Amino acid sequence: MPKPITLLPNSQVTPEPALEKRSRRVFATDYKLRILAEADQCRRGELGKLLRREKLYSSQLQQWRRELATQGVEGLSASKPGPRPRKTEEERRIEQLEKENARLQRRLTLATDCIELQKKALSMLDQSNSGSDA
Repeated sequence: MPKPITLLPNSQVTPEPALEKRSRRVFATDYKLRILAEADQCRRGELGKLLRREKLYSSQLQQWRRELATQGVEGLSASKPGPRPRKTEEERRIEQLEKENARLQRRLTLATDCIELQKKALSMLDQSNSGSDA
């Protein structure tokens, strides 16, 4: 038998707004350089302590080192996540306009063909009407 409503405890859960939407952490270039310098100074076994203190992963350090080696300090600056777009905004606009141009060319061809057909039909009607009048 179910319990009466009055005897149930108030177990309403309210979500914490800070935990509702998590976003990616963004690290400044000087922070990355400082952490890389600290990681290079670490002795055996101290790197894990540094990573736990800063709440980082070893893969982040590897990626930062790779970026620093290939692109220099500018490689450590924040970049948008995900792959880089294959086409620039201008190229995408050109492609869009070319598609629209092709679509309109097809419509124009269809319209001119319809007009030509109407002209032929009208001339045939005129010929048949002029032939029956004589």
